[in-house]
Amino acid sequence: MSVKQQSRPKNDTEAILPLASALRLAVSRLARRLRQQAEHGVTASQLSVLATIDRHGSMTLSELASHERVTPPTITASIGRLETSGLVRREVDAGDKRVTRISLSREGRRFLESIRSRKNAYLTKRLARLDADDRATLERAATILERLLEEDGR
Repeated sequence: MSVKQQSRPKNDTEAILPLASALRLAVSRLARRLRQQAEHGVTASQLSVLATIDRHGSMTLSELASHERVTPPTITASIGRLETSGLVRREVDAGDKRVTRISLSREGRRFLESIRSRKNAYLTKRLARLDADDRATLERAATILERLLEEDGR
């Protein structure tokens, strides 16, 4: 290999790899800490299902499985547990009586709000320790992360 080739700058993937690694670790650790703020007895997957229903409104099991990127049997089992806990309810679709839609129950909304409040309090306490510049940087990063996630969904 010639000297010229050795001094060539790294390709984009190689240059970005350390950032990807650091970001993966930080996001994973933050996600773990936030999960610890949730109620015991409900899995992270079940919380994700509740949040998806809250965000998108009532939906069929098929639609929910698609949003959650899981198989229909997996979402059926998850909804069964959530229904038994009183956090979701099944409703017959007004336009097509053959279709069942899943929505949050009143208790499910209260439960989700309680968990969100605890997680927000956890983050707020930690963010308050940062200076305004660091908080502004994190605000920009949150916007960028959301954009990355939206691109992943396409």
